[in-house]
Amino acid sequence: MKSLDEIFGELGTDNAPGQEVRQTTQQCDDQKKGETLAGVPVDFSHGDVDAHPPTPGALEAWNQGFERGAAQAYTEYRGLDALRQRVSQDVAAFTGAPVDYTSELIITPGTQGALFLALGAVVTHGTKVVVIEPDYFANRKLVTFFGGIVMHVPLNYGDDESNRGPDLNALEKAFKDGAEVLIFSTPNNPTGTVTATHVIAQIATLAQTYDVTVVVDQLYARMQYVAEDSYAHLRADQNAPKNIITILGPSKTESLSGFRLGVAFGTAVLVDRMEKLQALVSLRAAGYNQAALETWFREPEGWLQDRIAAHQAIRDDLLRLFNDAGLRTERPNAGSYLYPRLPELAISLNDFVRFLREQAGVIVTPGTEFARQDTDRIRLNFSQDHQASVAAAQRIIALAKRYAR
Repeated sequence: MKSLDEIFGELGTDNAPGQEVRQTTQQCDDQKKGETLAGVPVDFSHGDVDAHPPTPGALEAWNQGFERGAAQAYTEYRGLDALRQRVSQDVAAFTGAPVDYTSELIITPGTQGALFLALGAVVTHGTKVVVIEPDYFANRKLVTFFGGIVMHVPLNYGDDESNRGPDLNALEKAFKDGAEVLIFSTPNNPTGTVTATHVIAQIATLAQTYDVTVVVDQLYARMQYVAEDSYAHLRADQNAPKNIITILGPSKTESLSGFRLGVAFGTAVLVDRMEKLQALVSLRAAGYNQAALETWFREPEGWLQDRIAAHQAIRDDLLRLFNDAGLRTERPNAGSYLYPRLPELAISLNDFVRFLREQAGVIVTPGTEFARQDTDRIRLNFSQDHQASVAAAQRIIALAKRYAR
């Protein structure tokens, strides 16, 4: 069994959004080349809610919640009853399968909180958990924290969009080898890959066959650059596993990240466990903040389409820049992430990321946060000011050439 020092040693936060201010380049100054590149600083480690403001009415909804006083401040641990009823109808319509708000849905402190609660409800010491590579960096860290055993399965995210998603052969092998839980994101973070419909169907069948619990993170599912009928919701599959938790929230597409709101829904016994754990960790999602969910799925007509179009325009410009410069970048089907491959560098990836911040005013996340082997990848959240993000991408390219081997 790992010691506490060993466990917390694997939960590094050095490259998490906002943590870059604690980094220094002093230990690698002898490798620094060239002058500083001028330009507006851009933090690609998270979205810019100034460039893409929160949904209309969110502040007004929060104020109304505040005015309601104690009734809003002290909700049930799983969230305000009337709000869960309304949200359950919207997520059921969106995902294509019913949700019983009384037993199958919980409002959480952000989708990060939902991930913590979901894995806390299904992982204990020795539980074998399939974690996709690359995928959201918190997944493997949470499995480690709860004492589980990580089983890595590769993600197919190349040009063949018809087969994008977890590698099915490797997934079935992991299930045969005793995996009890699968966690994955679609759209994928960091690649923007949407798991293909037939792959979702196969995952459902395999999970049912081997009695595997599935936690699926669909945080970016509303920001799709492809036809909606090409996005498959695992929970709506005819062979959906009996134990499943789906996670959604308004923090990305809707820019409500500052409210720290998430929603998890699925198998009642798992949601019940999540509520018991939430009661220990935070009691509830902040009561006044819950009121901002009144705007979720209820945005003004055309608002979502306009937001998607704005992000698609940024995506296309950055894709063109990176690929023309030789920084191979796969096209994301959804979300706001790009995952460029750097040329072979004469310095380490972490040193490059530090120099990029210091010499170009650009913050990115190293690929090793998402997959151990991705020492030549960086992740960008392109939910930024369009002009500033294009200029920042040009500085990334310039610095990659400067430090190329």
